[in-house]
Amino acid sequence: MGPGWDTPPPRIRRGDVRAALLALLHEGPQNGYQMIQGIEERSRGVWRPSPGSVYPALQQLEDEGLVAADEAGGSRTYRVTEQGRAHAARHAGEAPWEEVARTVPAGHHELRLLWAQLNEAFSHLARTGSDRQVAAAKKLIKQTRKSVFHILAEG
Repeated sequence: MGPGWDTPPPRIRRGDVRAALLALLHEGPQNGYQMIQGIEERSRGVWRPSPGSVYPALQQLEDEGLVAADEAGGSRTYRVTEQGRAHAARHAGEAPWEEVARTVPAGHHELRLLWAQLNEAFSHLARTGSDRQVAAAKKLIKQTRKSVFHILAEG
């Protein structure tokens, strides 16, 4: 989640993104955004891979014949091929998001999930909010920042 967190970021091993994408696609066809959300939900908010790691991994899986993409309405939906299904079945039970989630202390999972949800709400507000809504949100953010520092000062 970036600098300032007193817990280290989750450890993502080489191949975790690929494994997670294959595991999700084994459940059914999805687009890249759905897979990013699926990984975040399954890791309880600890791991939200970036599009910059997801799309190259999907391309590599496609090049290897493990997934195929269907284009419709400007969106690509990915699905596992028979070869990908066999590969995913061999690795069933190895949910990479669980391993990644274990690298973050238990008490911090909910905090990180709440932060991600708050970030999503503010992103939406920044795109669609009226001037009045944006002003109210800025005031709330300033108050919240002060309150967080107050909590830290108590410790």
